[in-house]
Order: sequence, then structure tokens, then C-alpha cells
Amino acid sequence: MTEMIDYGRFADRLAPPRARWDLLREFQEEWGYTVPADATPWAKWSENEHQTYIRRLKGEWTGEEDDEFEGVDFSLPIPQAVDEWWELPFNSFTHSPRLYWTNPVYPPTVRPDPSGYGVAEGLPEDNPFVGPDDDLRVCVFKAEYEYCNEWGYLAAEAGQDDPRVLVTVADDEWVPQARSISEFFVQLAVQRLPPSLGWCLRLDTADFPGTPVGERLDAAYRPMGFEPWRELGVDTLTYGGPDVIVHHDRADASDYPVIISARTREALTTAAHTLDWQGNPTQIEPPSE
Repeated sequence: MTEMIDYGRFADRLAPPRARWDLLREFQEEWGYTVPADATPWAKWSENEHQTYIRRLKGEWTGEEDDEFEGVDFSLPIPQAVDEWWELPFNSFTHSPRLYWTNPVYPPTVRPDPSGYGVAEGLPEDNPFVGPDDDLRVCVFKAEYEYCNEWGYLAAEAGQDDPRVLVTVADDEWVPQARSISEFFVQLAVQRLPPSLGWCLRLDTADFPGTPVGERLDAAYRPMGFEPWRELGVDTLTYGGPDVIVHHDRADASDYPVIISARTREALTTAAHTLDWQGNPTQIEPPSE
């Protein structure tokens, strides 16, 4: 990690028509992630699952086996970006899922879920995403570890290669999470990898007396270009600077509403001083993976 990277310019890297999988690969490499030599990737299918799915897709289901795909609408295509992500040879989730603590849902299942497993509702008729006469269902492809939050795309947009992503903030409320599925997976990596793979400082807002930490961040750094991250009650903005990423939970709902991650210890101490943090340097955590 010799060349400095300014994550304050990350929004430019997110802008289309850039290939998002190249961006994901680059980001992982920048934080030192390599696929473990002995890793067995999380399989998208087992052989039996795939055979059963294909039978259902062709209308050949006999009804004799348990209906493990009861929550799947077989008339809906699966967006290309979902399958592409699963097949990436450098995918840090499929090779190192403990860095993420989320569950994949494949094939995506609809909400409301006819199987009763998924707890989220579909969209209300009065919603900002589709009209009342359109399909109000959401197709979930990723969930928080205990399914407290679910991420999905609109059933009405299932035919798109890379549709936008919504997230549940309540069982009956969906809000925007990402402008596309591919952007979502980049955003998920930005949320998960730096605190484990980089130098890290986890802080409470009380560690910043005087000027609110949000104002300090706005003055010192630039947003990385993502929608706010919504999970377990948080409302997190992500800021970037030279070799540093700062996550700030504006809802103050997490144990550590401010997490500073850096590619080097020097970059971390510089960021802490920039934000006028006066705490104990022993709080700094070295890379854990």
C-alpha cells in the first residue's frame, strides 16, 4: 500500500459508464484483500437445488418434494447483475463471508413472501417508486444476518440488467439503498472491508465535544457518493479522504457511530487529528484479517 488513494474522489469512480465489477476488484485490492488459497466459495446452487429450480422453471414440478422455492416467482427474470456478482472469481463475500455477516437470497424471493418466511411487506399503493397499478412486490436478494433488514429490487424492474436497490427500514417501509445492484455490492464492500482490513478507530459522538462530528466531517472530507447505509437502525453517511474512509451514523443507533478506517496507521492518525479527536492512541486497532 504505497500509492495514496483519495477516497474523497470516489464518487467520480462510481459514475457510469464505469464497469462496477472492475471497481469492486480494485477497491478490494486497495485494502489488501486477496482470495484465500484454501477458500471454498459459497456456492450459488447445490446440484439438487438447481435441478429442482429448473424443473419448476419449466413447469415440471411434481409437488412430491418440499417446495423450497415457494417464495420465488418463476415468471420474473433474475437481473444479470445478480448472477454476475455470484460468479466473480475475486468475490470477497463468496470467498470470505465472515467479513460481511449478511445472508444471500438466491434465487431472489418476493415480498410479501407467499411462503411466510420473509417478514417484509411489499410496497404500499402510495409509494414513490412505481404506480398503484404496477407490480408492488419487491424481490429480496440479500438480508442482514438475522433478517432484520432486507435488500431487494422492484419486481416491476426485474427485467432490467442492473435495477435499483431498496432496503427495509421497517416491515412495511422500503427506502432507496443504491442506484443499481452492482453499486450496492460495491457499497456493501465499502461498509464491511475497511474496518477489518485497515487500521481502525471506533468512536462515540461524545468523543467529539464542541462542534458536532457531522459538521467536522462536512468541512474536512467529501461524501463517497452512496445513498445513506440503512441497517439495524443506522443512517450512515460515508466520507472519503487520503487513504481514509469515515462512516458516520447520523441516527446514533450503533455502538460506534463514528468509524474511521485507513489503509495506513499514519493516515488514520492524520484523520483523527483532522477531526480534532483527543483520545488515547491505544484505541487504534490494527488490521484484523
